Amino acid sequence: MREIVLDTETTGFEPSEGDRIVEIGAVELFNHLPTGRTYHQYINPKRNMPEAAFNVHGLSEEFLSDKPVFKDIAQEFIDFIKDSKLVIHNASFDMKFLNAELAWVNRPALPNHQATDTLAIARRKFPGSPASLDALCRRFGIDNSSRILHGALLDSEILAEVYLELVGGRQPDLVLSGPEVKTFEDGSPSLEWRPAPRPKPLASRLSEAEKAAHETFIAALGSDALWTK
Repeated sequence: MREIVLDTETTGFEPSEGDRIVEIGAVELFNHLPTGRTYHQYINPKRNMPEAAFNVHGLSEEFLSDKPVFKDIAQEFIDFIKDSKLVIHNASFDMKFLNAELAWVNRPALPNHQATDTLAIARRKFPGSPASLDALCRRFGIDNSSRILHGALLDSEILAEVYLELVGGRQPDLVLSGPEVKTFEDGSPSLEWRPAPRPKPLASRLSEAEKAAHETFIAALGSDALWTK
């Protein structure tokens, strides 16, 4: 199962009032394990940066001035997420912005059911308790000391750890796969990833004397011995 843990940074709270996405970060999970694949992009919003937003993420108009606009990265973003489940903290906020940006470049909206909201999961699991990303890091003992300012990729990496704790631990499916899981276009594991016999069997470590001693021992057990079957 392929999932994408995703976060955005924006110029404000309402795309209907002209606010735009300025950063997207995403982390790929396969069977609840990080594969090492990520997506990260700064985006030029083509507008001023409100001081309140700058104080949250530290992305200035000057820094973003030479970054691509959303239209130029839309296809690359869609190609990365595909139709995988999106794991987002406060999903309605990010989905609202993503779908506004997609609409402005005449692309189909992402269906709301594609998103899993970790904020909603946390509130159901710990009713009445703080459910911010920082609060959940404290609850699960996750190091977020590098989170001085909000950053989409860093927050996605932290959220991936929080999500795995929310759904039952860091390896809830007991999948002992390696970090680089190769998949087909639909997200299913490729044959390269599945365990397979060695192309060339290892040479036996038994000496001729040990083989002879073993055969003598088996013969002494009689014809009904299990090892003769």
